[in-house]
Formats: sequence, structure tokens, C-alpha cells
Amino acid sequence: MKKIVLAVMAVALFSTNALNAQEDNQTNDFKKWQVRLRGVAVAPDEDASVGIIGGNAEISTSFIPEVDFTYFFTKNIAAELILGTTKHDVNTTGSDISAIGGPTKADVDLGSVYLLPPTLTLQYHFYAGDYFKPYVGAGINYTIFYGVDEGDVVKDVEYDNALGYAFQLGFDLKLNDKFFINADVKKLFLSTDVTVDGSNLAPGLKIPAEVDINPWLVGFGVGMKF
Repeated sequence: MKKIVLAVMAVALFSTNALNAQEDNQTNDFKKWQVRLRGVAVAPDEDASVGIIGGNAEISTSFIPEVDFTYFFTKNIAAELILGTTKHDVNTTGSDISAIGGPTKADVDLGSVYLLPPTLTLQYHFYAGDYFKPYVGAGINYTIFYGVDEGDVVKDVEYDNALGYAFQLGFDLKLNDKFFINADVKKLFLSTDVTVDGSNLAPGLKIPAEVDINPWLVGFGVGMKF
């Protein structure tokens, strides 16, 4: 009986050591931090409800550099914070400005605005091989509107800062133990209340609007583990 117990203990010890060695081999290149530098296209998928003059909103696509930082809690679970700012031209489309002597369908220039949308996502990373690592994520963003240039038509434009949600899909392609290529797509669900001051066009004219920006962020770049 004693020999059997000793044999079982020996097998268990050998199995434990083998499993630990296997796990060590699988996590040799596991680093808790990653930083990426990406070029990102920010393409709004806008829709708006514009008061008084009606119509819709049009927001330009922007191309920016973006930096993000990722921290791994485990081999599979990580949190990512993206940092970048974008500038967008804004105008209404199909608005009725006949009350101030304009056409019934007009595009009204609302100048430009900068968006700062720091976004935090929780990710799950899959290991599909030695080099290819896809991931999915979801989280929140808080968008700050600043640097408003109202253009030459209206007196002023005000945007309310807003909390939104984010979903993402991407992958890392390993180059070596330190560097990798990254491709990433995010969808932000973001709405803001806008107030256009048109008092220079008609006394007391204030045009409210509810604008869904809902941009797609499509990025490609390089990253480093550390």
C-alpha cells in the first residue's frame, strides 16, 4: 500500500511540474503593459433632430494619430485607454431658413469643433496561434467638445459634453517578443445636445438640436509590450 501511495504522489508531482512548465512556456512573452501608436479614421454616423429650421446634421470625417495604453490583469483580460482628439466640420442639411429670407432647403455652416473622447474598454484576448491574437472589447467614453469655431453664418454654437458607450474588435499580429502590428475597429454610441445662437440672423433666435454622432474609429498601427 505504501508503494502505491508513493507512486501516486510521484505521478502527481511529475504532472504538476509538467503543467507548470507548459504554462510557463505559454506565457513567456506575456507582458502586463502594451502601448500602441495608430493612425485612425474617425467617421461619424450622424443623425440629428434640429429644432425650428429642421433638417439634419453633417459632420466631416477626420484622420488623426492616436495613442492607447493596455494593461493586462490576466493573459486574456485587459483594459485599454485610448487618447486622441479630432477636429470636425459641421453643417446642417436641408434646413428651412425661409423665415429669414433664405431657401426652404439649405445647408447651414456651423463651423468646426474639436472632440476629445477618452475611451476605456475592457477586453478579452484570444490566442489563435503563436502570432495572431484577436480581441473584443466594450466600455465607456466621455466626450469633451472644445475649440468651437462657429464660422461666418451664426453667432455661436454650444455643445454639451456627453457620456457614451464603446464596442471594439481588433487583433495584434506579433513581429517579435516586443513589437507587434495592430488593427482595430471601434463603434462609439455618442449623442450631444447642441444650441445654435442665430441672434445675428433674427433677434432672439436659438436653434436647439439633438445630435447622434455615433462615430466609427478604424485604426492601424504598431505596438510594443513592456
